[in-house]
Amino acid sequence: MPLRFTDLRELDRRFWAVVAIGVLFTMARFSEAFLVLKANADGLPLALAPLVLVVMNIVYSLGAYPAGALADTRGPHRPLVYGLACLVAADLCLASGAGLLASFVGIALWGAHMALTQGLLAQLVAERAPEKLRGSAFGIFNLAIGMTMLAASVMAGLLWDRVGPSATFIAGGGFAAITALLLIVRQRVAKLRKAD
Repeated sequence: MPLRFTDLRELDRRFWAVVAIGVLFTMARFSEAFLVLKANADGLPLALAPLVLVVMNIVYSLGAYPAGALADTRGPHRPLVYGLACLVAADLCLASGAGLLASFVGIALWGAHMALTQGLLAQLVAERAPEKLRGSAFGIFNLAIGMTMLAASVMAGLLWDRVGPSATFIAGGGFAAITALLLIVRQRVAKLRKAD
């Protein structure tokens, strides 16, 4: 059944808060192609470019199970904040480090952030949307994230071309830090409301 505008009223502010957090988070997570570009700029031959994705995905796959276990026992907010901290650290390494070692430390941290965060926003969407509108809620969420990923990658490319690679990663780290701060504040406010 198609989504009607009247149905949107049933998606409360808790759902829209997850969408807002997802959008802000996605501004920090531009295309991983920029990791390949950074490693290449630091001396990695293009023939070895797949190593970037191999390293990132090894860290991601090794960290996914413990991160999932942490989310199961502590809830999704803590791993999200830890993942955002890894993303800030990754961006700092990639922005300020010179040479392949700094690049690959940043790439490994990028993989760690993926292990800690992938799937958790989807879990929050499922928890915050009414059951009868869950499919539509995922559609709205994924539309917002897809459009934001395009905007984030365009912004990253413009910064890379006009200011330099460091500006791309500094901007990403800034968006990640703002998202983490927003999550921490929301969690504290929620705890205060429960205490009342």
